[in-house]
Amino acid sequence: MTTDTKTADRAPGTNQPVVVAALYHFARLEDHEKLQAPLAELCCTSGVRGTLLLAREGVNGTIAGTREAIDAVLAHLRAIPGLSALEHKESSAHVMPFRRMKVRLKKEIVTMGVPDIDPLEDVGAYVDPQDWNALISDPETVVIDTRNDYEVGIGTFKGAVNPETSTFRQFPGWVETAGIEDKTKPIAMFCTGGIRCEKATAFMRAQGFENVYHLKGGILKYLEEVDERESLWEGSCFVFDERVAVTHGLRESDEILCRACRNPVTPEEQASPLFEEGASCPHCYHSRTDEDRVRYRARHRQMLASKAADAADSET
Repeated sequence: MTTDTKTADRAPGTNQPVVVAALYHFARLEDHEKLQAPLAELCCTSGVRGTLLLAREGVNGTIAGTREAIDAVLAHLRAIPGLSALEHKESSAHVMPFRRMKVRLKKEIVTMGVPDIDPLEDVGAYVDPQDWNALISDPETVVIDTRNDYEVGIGTFKGAVNPETSTFRQFPGWVETAGIEDKTKPIAMFCTGGIRCEKATAFMRAQGFENVYHLKGGILKYLEEVDERESLWEGSCFVFDERVAVTHGLRESDEILCRACRNPVTPEEQASPLFEEGASCPHCYHSRTDEDRVRYRARHRQMLASKAADAADSET
């Protein structure tokens, strides 16, 4: 079941940028279906956009809106039994990075597809961003990027292993073939905001790995708190909204999104003759047909027209 609510595109004033809040919390929400409608209504009336996922195991999502609206939604969530300790990470955007609000019911708030993996029962040890460099600089530590290949492609930590997965469901299979035979070696894992590592480290613990760690708050918290001059992060961090990617200080980076394949496109790739905004990029040009690109161009024109209409409405 999906509840989608469209909100008017009201750009905040210059002294009130769009607040972007990324959040998740594992909790046992026995009646999560009943939470959907009130949460969707609050987001709609507050002008908040983004996506929130509700499942029996908790809540996950990213939302954007004014300072007052985001505070209201966070207060609503924290008033739900089991979610009082919910933490979130904030950044900002110059314009609204989402086109609508979605509150969805799911089986899992992050889909691994492995039964009985419960981060509330057993999980890796958290490592604060300030302590992360020391851990991953240890030559004995196996550093694993739990994100998907297209995310790793534009940025990761120096020396990290890329499992080359296209979905998180593939991660357990990768672990089985990765050849990490010494289960006492330190395993340091990281992801965008921390949620995938909750399940990934729980899975590793279930497989018998003894010293499993994960970056508290994920890459986003690291980029927010660690000085760029001391950082071991290389490149940009993909985010799942119209900003596409951020870098140190959570500043928006220069990547854009290919509307054909949804891959991030670097400035160098944008200069390629295979790149056409809304229609193709070097990642997908050879796997799509000319007929596909005709459809993508038409869809891109419709999207631009819709944005222009939204902008005109916001000025009236």
